Amino acid sequence: TLNPYLFPAQYDDNLKIEVQVNPEFGSQEKAEIQAIKFATVIGRLTTELRKDVKTVWIHRGNEPFGGGNNNLLIHTDYSEKNYEEQGILEETFVHEAAHTSLDSYHAESEEWLSEQTKDCNFISDYARDNPIREDIAESYLPYLAIRYRVDRISNSLKDTIENIMPNRIDYFDKQNFDMYPIN
Repeated sequence: TLNPYLFPAQYDDNLKIEVQVNPEFGSQEKAEIQAIKFATVIGRLTTELRKDVKTVWIHRGNEPFGGGNNNLLIHTDYSEKNYEEQGILEETFVHEAAHTSLDSYHAESEEWLSEQTKDCNFISDYARDNPIREDIAESYLPYLAIRYRVDRISNSLKDTIENIMPNRIDYFDKQNFDMYPIN
């Protein structure tokens, strides 16, 4: 039995998340540093991506992040060596939070699967090889890029995204997602 350090994270859109930090960090103070670090980044995600996140688990270790089951799973060693060094920490949270807050509503819906079929292609090999489990999470970040951060990507990347997944883009457009704080 472990007793994690618990920290409440409350955001200005009234969503709350309990950040649970493994006691392996050694003290309340060290655990709080990790909680604040990751809760801050998670707070930059849209309301839509955080709506079903109830808990965040933070552990040491060299394992990838995870999402789903109303949770985001973080391993700090992997984060530092991979996501943070590459500058893709927020992008990784978009992917994992899409698992948590979008998959259960959309990944197996008739309309999503129809749009997936109409597109005849996938944005990544990972999505292609795991169309039910990974396509929403893999497609949502490119969607965010072309709709809300187009100034951060090249024109050729924008064209590629629009050519590969036009029907999925239309699908996401129709969902009336809560895009705060982006919009």
